[in-house]
Amino acid sequence: MPFPEKFLDLFKPETKAFLYLATVSSKGNPQVTPVWFDHDDEYILINTSEGRLKDRNMKKRPNIAMVVQDPNDPYRYLGIRGKVVSYTTEGADEHMNTLSLRYYGEPWVFKAGQQRIIFKIQPTRFDEHA
Repeated sequence: MPFPEKFLDLFKPETKAFLYLATVSSKGNPQVTPVWFDHDDEYILINTSEGRLKDRNMKKRPNIAMVVQDPNDPYRYLGIRGKVVSYTTEGADEHMNTLSLRYYGEPWVFKAGQQRIIFKIQPTRFDEHA
């Protein structure tokens, strides 16, 4: 499913838009987290640490919801429904460093014992709000 044309600017690295990720816990409670994100023109890529709540939730319940909000206009955003189709630790440290340079302007400071993981999410529905 292609990303909506009129919202492609939100996916450009220089925009530095945040993605608000909604997952569901084992008790059925929603959990929302603002995250840095990336994409590969087909999938949304989210990087987190293994063991975090969003990591556990996405592994057990892969259907998720997201919002990418325009940093210049809070009333313009793209709602996204999606499904986690895969995850990997391969290349996750390098990916996290790329995201840190993009959003923070500095290399990522890795914490001892922390394992990064990349989730690949297939969008299944878009809700455009402009």
